[in-house]
Amino acid sequence: MFVLIPPAVAEKVKLDPSNWGLEEGKECVSCHKKSSAALTHEWQNSAHAEAGVNCLDCHLADQVDNDAIEHEGAIIATIVSPKDCGRCHVKEFKETEGSVHAKALSMIKNRLPALADNLSGKEMVAAGCAQCHGSEVVVRGDGTLTPETWPNTGIGRINPDGSLGSCSACHGRHSFSKAQARDPSACTWCHTGSDSPDDEVYASSKHGMLYEANRSKMNLDSDQWVLGKDYSAAPTCVTCHMGTTPGVKGSHDVGMRDAWSLNRPVSEQQYLVIFDDGDRRELPDSQPAPRRGSELSKLDGSMGKVKAVASPKRRRQIMTKVCLECHGKNFVNSYMKQFDNLVKLYNDKFGKPAQAIMSALYEKQLLTPAPFDEPIEFSFWRLWHDEGTAARHGAAMMSPNYASWEGMHKVAQNFYGEFLPQLRQLAGEETANELIEMHVTSQDQHSWLNNPGKPNPILGYGIGKESHE
Repeated sequence: MFVLIPPAVAEKVKLDPSNWGLEEGKECVSCHKKSSAALTHEWQNSAHAEAGVNCLDCHLADQVDNDAIEHEGAIIATIVSPKDCGRCHVKEFKETEGSVHAKALSMIKNRLPALADNLSGKEMVAAGCAQCHGSEVVVRGDGTLTPETWPNTGIGRINPDGSLGSCSACHGRHSFSKAQARDPSACTWCHTGSDSPDDEVYASSKHGMLYEANRSKMNLDSDQWVLGKDYSAAPTCVTCHMGTTPGVKGSHDVGMRDAWSLNRPVSEQQYLVIFDDGDRRELPDSQPAPRRGSELSKLDGSMGKVKAVASPKRRRQIMTKVCLECHGKNFVNSYMKQFDNLVKLYNDKFGKPAQAIMSALYEKQLLTPAPFDEPIEFSFWRLWHDEGTAARHGAAMMSPNYASWEGMHKVAQNFYGEFLPQLRQLAGEETANELIEMHVTSQDQHSWLNNPGKPNPILGYGIGKESHE
């Protein structure tokens, strides 16, 4: 088994300043001071302006570019893509290019027809999905961009030049602030709601509370921003998933440290496969790990040569190293054990049984192939996608409320109060009982269902056979 060495921290730009500061770009500033005063003000207070980088340095295009337009005598492109940023920020571009962020659109592409087109509508995609996941930006014949695909700063945007991603999703135009990208709000702009409830989970965690109480001590503008050196009051999303600590190099590959998949019907620990060209994909550890030099299909279906593989254990070790900067070894190891135990509880008690039952219903043709046309499909979707995700993220980020009341408690309400009754109504008592016996009551965790006569005073609070004391 090969393991991945954490990527080196992004270095400062070392290009000769003669590579930027185009004289023609100064005219952009003088004009936009009048037409876009706020935009110009943001740039004037940025590191770009301090270094002499102006509008045309970033927006300049070649006449043959398919998104090139003529603007006030200059040939420009509206979108400054990661490839453009990568002319100077080489390491950041390479780390982001193969990361889970850059694949954010391709990861949901197969879900969109059912979730967006059928349940909602194509108009919602532009106003909703694309604003976080990105869109494939379509260029019209005159070089302008279609309103159905632009504007958006989705992190997995497919740009006209073929590059993936959007640096401004985190850093913001036109200040491109590192402090903004380090603030949790840069992440929770998208990571909120049922499919990724990290905003709510972080806010209700001790880490989130510490950040709000100590925001002024976080030194977000620091050049390096090393935990334990530049700040120590609280961790942010960047701290845990991307940040630099002694012994752990920072990286724009935001998914390197995630050992579990937490947004699937059943969670699995995952290998991270790195290809020769820097692309990445994850594989469940239930599959054999690919060998270095072997050929493996990528997410887009093309083949790539495996350069290295980070095992779930290695990924956990890197995350643990970050935790150890603030906590003792026993504390960290015990917390990780609690997290793993809750994920396994969700998997074994609810995720696997519900998934097996749904598979059986499809095989028996008791459900149509079309998604979301029957009540039990919505119940199953909420069980793993909404409530199950909340529980698993709550355990991962130390939020007891989301691990319990907003998570596992709602999973159980759904499973026992909606999913199983809908199963009986759909399949009939005989078939339903067979499936329930096979996948549910045969497990010790569900054995209480076999003893319905046992009093349960907590439900009654004085109105049942036994009052609650």
